[in-house]
Amino acid sequence: MTPKGARRPTLLLRAVLGLERVAPALPRWLAARAHRRQGAEAGRFPERLGRASEARPGGRLIWVHAASVGEVVAARDLARDLAAETGASLLFTTTTQGGAGAVPKQALHQFAPVDTPGAVAGFLDHWWPDLGIFVEADVWPRLVLEATRRGVPLALVNARASRTRTRLPGSLGALLSRFAVVTAQDESVRGELKRLGLACVEAVGDLRASAEPPPADCAMLEALRGEIGGRPVWAAVSTHPGDEVEVLEAHRAARGRHPGLLLLWAPRHPARRADIVRAVEGAGLRVARRSRGEPVSGGTDVLVLDTLGETGLVFRLAPLSFLGGSFGPEGGHNPWEPASLGSALLSGPRVANHRQSFARLEGAGAARIVEDGAELGAAVAGLLGTAKLDGMREAGRRAAAEGSGVRARTLELLRPLLAARAAGA
Repeated sequence: MTPKGARRPTLLLRAVLGLERVAPALPRWLAARAHRRQGAEAGRFPERLGRASEARPGGRLIWVHAASVGEVVAARDLARDLAAETGASLLFTTTTQGGAGAVPKQALHQFAPVDTPGAVAGFLDHWWPDLGIFVEADVWPRLVLEATRRGVPLALVNARASRTRTRLPGSLGALLSRFAVVTAQDESVRGELKRLGLACVEAVGDLRASAEPPPADCAMLEALRGEIGGRPVWAAVSTHPGDEVEVLEAHRAARGRHPGLLLLWAPRHPARRADIVRAVEGAGLRVARRSRGEPVSGGTDVLVLDTLGETGLVFRLAPLSFLGGSFGPEGGHNPWEPASLGSALLSGPRVANHRQSFARLEGAGAARIVEDGAELGAAVAGLLGTAKLDGMREAGRRAAAEGSGVRARTLELLRPLLAARAAGA
């Protein structure tokens, strides 16, 4: 279903689509390299070429494209609710292995096809979805254009700020005009999208605020609590290389005020575990690795959680968490997970991808921005064990609870698309 007001692709967009004819092997090579580096199962690589590894279920099918873990988390409750009320099956596509691991159990998963004619056609020929929901920013031109050409209604939900839109307004505006529904995280993003010429954009809030908090295995949680005992603890989660020096500086400084302080360190990419362990040991600290089953002993200074899917454990154990990707160029990560689980939030200043969410949590008294490792260490040392920290934790829980309306409003906007498809509109 091509929406009213959809515009023709610009000359630049058509040129980009034509690059595949100039170097036909390049997209496949890039996809194969990414697949290997992510540690994805080799036998599933054909999915990226549009060759399905699962049968399409009968009846209606809702397709959700979410690049990685954060986007899957943002959309999975929304998708489950829509599927449950309509009886449709769910298919998630992701570009990363991490995203694949976050897909809900009742949904099918495929790696997203590379944006070439053959891969896109193979994907759509097999799955033929009744509704496509793209999450936040991972929008592939050929996939979007071909889906709407075939009559698949598309929605872009939880759109966030993007520098690409300001650099290529004509091409991005033409592409995004193919979406029948567009929702934005805040009014500033809505304004950015309206300037591209999109007629209908709603600022409904951040879907990540309405997501269920990450789960935790109760037995594992109690076992770790037993190992930690009464020691003071804080966490550094979803860290990247630009965060690591600052985190180590902060931990060493805070230990001076809190003897026995334990850091739970969960890097964004567990494959970087060796670099982190070397850095910790190089700082003269003792480290245990979760992936090896090494317990937290009285002499452990840092527990590296070099595993996937355990942030729910971390945020339940740590009353105070630093969220990474905020000292380097990554733009920050989703602050609603720690907030919803009552872990007060510290962050570096570079949070452009989630600026409105951080502003809300700062305004509520649930989060604090620090400029460097020295400020981070001072904040950790000054907050642990205080009534101020208790207040921050409760403020985060309250702010997260207020986000439930975002999912409800987004569902209201999506229902007519699925109904129109069923009616043959």
